[in-house]
Amino acid sequence: MLKITIDIEGERAILELEGRIAGPWVQELRECWQRAASDHGQISVVLKHVTFIDGAGRQLLAEMRRQGAALAAEGCMTKAIVEEINGGEKP
Repeated sequence: MLKITIDIEGERAILELEGRIAGPWVQELRECWQRAASDHGQISVVLKHVTFIDGAGRQLLAEMRRQGAALAAEGCMTKAIVEEINGGEKP
């Protein structure tokens, strides 16, 4: 299961993720991201209490970053994954 909370701060939408970015939840995240991006332009994605990310989830996070989303994480595992996606740059 994946919980997606969307907060709006001015022109920026912040997507807070909790749970598993895997299986059918990857498509759900994609749809939420695309809606938020079309409505707000600037996107921040915060991985809070994410317990698992499968290959498709990693690919989506990388795609989101390439499209301009800022990625941040809490927790060792998710920080390492975000750092890898960011090309070694810390958020």
